[in-house]
Amino acid sequence: MPFPRTEPQQAQADHTTPKARIYAMLDTDGDGIASRDDYFVRIERARQATGRADDDPLVLVARAAGERAWAAMDANGDGVMTYKEYISWVDAEKFDTICQYALGALFDLADIDRDGTLDRPGFTLLRQALGNRADSAGAAFDALDGDGDGRVSRQEYLASIRAYVTGGTSPMGDALY
Repeated sequence: MPFPRTEPQQAQADHTTPKARIYAMLDTDGDGIASRDDYFVRIERARQATGRADDDPLVLVARAAGERAWAAMDANGDGVMTYKEYISWVDAEKFDTICQYALGALFDLADIDRDGTLDRPGFTLLRQALGNRADSAGAAFDALDGDGDGRVSRQEYLASIRAYVTGGTSPMGDALY
């Protein structure tokens, strides 16, 4: 006899914490639960926003990295990641071994000239595709572009997200969320 299916519970979170804010962004349909569809629509939005074809090698890399990340986040394979599952899962080690590759692959989609940096329009395009408002993305870009050269490197971008997720100082994270 099969076990009865229980419905995941919506997030009961303090939406001022970094993890809660990121989780809310992962929940693209706003139903309180981050599903597989929620997660992968972000990759599709980034693909469309950057004008890349379905079979573009960078899109394939982003999808593969997304598959690895989702498999780790949805360890029980039920197709959803509740807020409770997310906060008990995400930490510095998971960022370093899983998340940075998925996030880096999305950055690469927006890096049209493949120089390892994004200008303001590329950064804003990416962050809007991932669910942030344009004004927040602009403020985040300003926070990351410390030398004022009009470029944000992949390394700076990932380090700032890591800091935000793990409770460190992240002006970019503060601006985005």
